[in-house]
Amino acid sequence: MTATLLPNLAAVSYPTIGHFLEDGFVDPAIQSLLVGVKIAGPAVTVRIADNDAIAMNHALLAMKPGGVLVVDMSGDHRHAPVGAVTAAAAVARGAVAIVVDGVATDVLELRDTGLPIFARGTSCLTTKRVYGTGSAVNVPVQCGGVTVNPGDLVLGDDNGVLTLSPEKAGKVLRQALESDAAEPLILARIRAGEPLATILAV
Repeated sequence: MTATLLPNLAAVSYPTIGHFLEDGFVDPAIQSLLVGVKIAGPAVTVRIADNDAIAMNHALLAMKPGGVLVVDMSGDHRHAPVGAVTAAAAVARGAVAIVVDGVATDVLELRDTGLPIFARGTSCLTTKRVYGTGSAVNVPVQCGGVTVNPGDLVLGDDNGVLTLSPEKAGKVLRQALESDAAEPLILARIRAGEPLATILAV
């Protein structure tokens, strides 16, 4: 199901989905560190506890091509789990993006990789090579106020990030595509000076 959904989801304007759904939208403080990005892929999740950099390595080894790494920092918005080496390894594993509910580091090097990184900001303080007893890979995680399950679909662009189960994505897809198809005509009518009362729903 996911393989057939992804190309169509990538064609949708993600804010259009916001017309039809209320849940699954990640805290807008988590934004892309690159400009002009648009990503879609199934989630590979990792929960990092106690500044545990080893957990990120385990998550990278679990990555499959086309996946999006979703990082739950257990509320830690100070220690960066993503940097130049992490991004390069993610690219090597075929990841299409990383979404971290926290901060990233090595921002110039991250941008050089071209890998979309979504984060709350940047920091020089990083995670450490220690084992956090609460860390885990491919478990339900929290990211920006949203529960993300392994295999959920992660969509992101310059506007932000949202996550959907494949079932929910399938239900909203047609609505979103139809809305996108209608929008150019609506904009053209507004620009042509047609009275707004005949265009806007009231």
